Amino acid sequence: MAGEFVERPLSWLARRVRDRAGDGRYLLGIAGPPGAGKSTLSVALRDLINAEAGGAVAEIAPMDGYHLINDVLRARGSLARKGEPDTFDVDGYVAGLRQLRSTPLGQPVAWPTFDRTIDAPVPGGVVFDRQSIVITEGNYLLLDDFETRQWSAVRALLDECWYLDAARDAIENRLLRRHIRGGRTPDAAAKKVRDSDLRNADLVATTSAHADLVLCERAGGYAVRER
Repeated sequence: MAGEFVERPLSWLARRVRDRAGDGRYLLGIAGPPGAGKSTLSVALRDLINAEAGGAVAEIAPMDGYHLINDVLRARGSLARKGEPDTFDVDGYVAGLRQLRSTPLGQPVAWPTFDRTIDAPVPGGVVFDRQSIVITEGNYLLLDDFETRQWSAVRALLDECWYLDAARDAIENRLLRRHIRGGRTPDAAAKKVRDSDLRNADLVATTSAHADLVLCERAGGYAVRER
């Protein structure tokens, strides 16, 4: 049974990861709806882990690096739905996680990132070498797709997976600002949020029960509930 939410500082989360990481690579997933702050948490967690370790032992492997490119989505008639589960190269993402898990430390593994300014993946945007802690963040890490079983393969490759939640109005406001910064008009941004992003958020919310931790951002830290 899930416990109550307890206020925890970022240092508690960083220590949890370092205590669980052993030999080889430790893969931590951070799932949650779009606009919840997954990237912000991932960067802060990576930087604190590295600062406490005195070196680059952690790095981020974003799920967004496996967005299908716009030309492919346009050809499929799916560009307006970009960000939904079937607009990612799921097989490529799963293969990338397997490679990170199986490759010995010290051997390079290239990982794609995503550049919001050009709205496209960047092949080899980050290269893992001796980093033993991998933080992969994205919407669908806990998705159990019974028909295709594609996304379901992700969870088995993670040592632990957290779910970062946020209030719906906060998510909506962040996504509106994100789309406007990306070049959409306010009306187009609102349509994208209403017709796609919030529907994705509702889908992702159904996966939170599979998480090891559920987190909600609070001033100076996070409210954390352990499963």
